[in-house]
Amino acid sequence: MSPAAAERDVLVVTQVRAIDPAVSLDAEVDVVVERGKITRIGRGAASPELLASERVERIDGKGSWMLPAFVDLHAHLREPGEEYKEDIRTGLTAAARGGFAHVCVMPNTKPVNDKRSITEAMVARAREVGGPALHPIGAITMGQNGAELTEMADLKDAGAVGVSDDGKCVMSAAVMRRALEYARTFDLPVIQHAEDHTLTEGAQMHDGPIATRLGLRGWPRVAEDIIVARDVLLAESTGGRYHVAHVSTLGAVRILREAKARGIAVTAEVTPHHLVLSHEAVLGYDTACKVNPPLREKEDIDALRAALADGTIDCIATDHAPHSSLEKDCEFAEARPGMIGLELVVPVLLGLVRDGIIPLARFVDALCRAPARIVSLEAPSLREGSLAELTLVAPDRPVVLDRFASKSKNTPFLGKTMSGAVVMTLAGGRVVHRLDT
Repeated sequence: MSPAAAERDVLVVTQVRAIDPAVSLDAEVDVVVERGKITRIGRGAASPELLASERVERIDGKGSWMLPAFVDLHAHLREPGEEYKEDIRTGLTAAARGGFAHVCVMPNTKPVNDKRSITEAMVARAREVGGPALHPIGAITMGQNGAELTEMADLKDAGAVGVSDDGKCVMSAAVMRRALEYARTFDLPVIQHAEDHTLTEGAQMHDGPIATRLGLRGWPRVAEDIIVARDVLLAESTGGRYHVAHVSTLGAVRILREAKARGIAVTAEVTPHHLVLSHEAVLGYDTACKVNPPLREKEDIDALRAALADGTIDCIATDHAPHSSLEKDCEFAEARPGMIGLELVVPVLLGLVRDGIIPLARFVDALCRAPARIVSLEAPSLREGSLAELTLVAPDRPVVLDRFASKSKNTPFLGKTMSGAVVMTLAGGRVVHRLDT
């Protein structure tokens, strides 16, 4: 942005397709942002007199989409403790480039975010850095050891919006029951990493024909399904808010659909990679495709897509999991699971929208209002008077996935050319990303 543009306090995007299902908006309009707030939306909202003003920066939005900025429920920014992979500054920069105004960060840092002081330090660091807002998720148990519950009142008071032992499943039904009861007191969702570790010990990928061909120990679907089924019953009995992280199996989808039909307070998320990649991507021992939970089979992918489309799965979450080459350029069994995702959501998933698999309005809702509702955040919105938290997308613009703000590059999409570019992101009323032209 030029120095002159930086001094302007009015941003006008003209003739842009504005889409916000929360306000039943899908129309070609002008969007006017003044001093960080949306002041006008509509056809002809940008008058000739306004556009002639030296205070105005004008962007031609023809052929582009204006969306409410995204909310990510599930990211790993590695600070404190593993800043060589990612830190809060680079992670939030990556989030801005991906169209996110809010990022919820998981507690499996070093040390674990299981106490007020760590939560406060993360929030303070994010404010110092600026950009998208960071919302910590505290641990369910001290040290994520699955035994002693954290002081959830302190965590919430310090800024936590949920609790999770992500990376580790809460294996004890008794501990999970107490967690749901305790978290209910503070209206916090309990976010479960659903994996029966007794069934996945030594497992490297999905339990199927590809694992057999590669000679790798398989990870059965039922390891996820058992935990989801148990926890749904616990959520029903306690009245606690239960959220399933990174759903990956058709069995879990069936359980969630039945639970929602019975009015149980359960929600769920799915990652982009589980929507577009199958276990066949691991052929060649590609460590970039080693993730937790593992990539599954076509029938799982079909079930996940249908569940996202019909709302059984509430939202899309990146599970942004940066690793250095030290953890990925090695034997498959030694490689750490996870891939980056904050900068990839739009180009990776727009193909599903174009093909009619995920309706556009549902795609937008799954990245904005739905995740915000789960953690009780005010969702970005295209409403007059709202804080400007917006994402401008050029859906047909090609983008080469080879330059990232993230410190890490662990993704199987590295170097690929896809369509769908995030041109601009506003968070907290300010431009936090602008695509180089």
